[in-house]
Amino acid sequence: MSTLSYTIRHECPSDDDAIEALHAAAFGPGRFARTAFRIREGVPQDPRLSFVAVSGEGELLGSVRLTPIHIGGAPAQLLGPLAVISSYKGLGIGRTLMKQSMEEAARLGEGLVLLVGDLSYYGPSGFVRVPQGRITLPGPVDPSRLLIAELHADALNGVCGMVHGGAPVAPKSTAQAVASASI
Repeated sequence: MSTLSYTIRHECPSDDDAIEALHAAAFGPGRFARTAFRIREGVPQDPRLSFVAVSGEGELLGSVRLTPIHIGGAPAQLLGPLAVISSYKGLGIGRTLMKQSMEEAARLGEGLVLLVGDLSYYGPSGFVRVPQGRITLPGPVDPSRLLIAELHADALNGVCGMVHGGAPVAPKSTAQAVASASI
């Protein structure tokens, strides 16, 4: 058996169609209803932290995206989708993509990466279960699958609350809430 040769590089706009086809094959049409998808909806992934694996022949083998989010008011990244063409699963491509994106995120000063996934797969990469009730998502998620990785020591200290994509949501003051309710 020959060794698979591939390179990891930043995702670029010309990869969009191949990545969409990969996501459709890996996750099906139900992906649009998942809570993590809904959080990412309308929020561009971070181009500094989104990577693809490409074979020596130029075939896209896998993709990982990180999307900026906030947990309460704290910035973080949401990992996913992470997908590999089914015929290339089990060869370490997904783990290599994830490692690349997380190392780059740490290098750029990011502190936390959140995801919804299996601890058995993501645990060796530094992910742990989120303590029950500490972080909530705006939709249904199995709490045992809500995982987080600290990219820097103590990055999770004091972080709690609702997850949302994009810029932090400032709490409304009582005066703003009364004014918007009476309009």
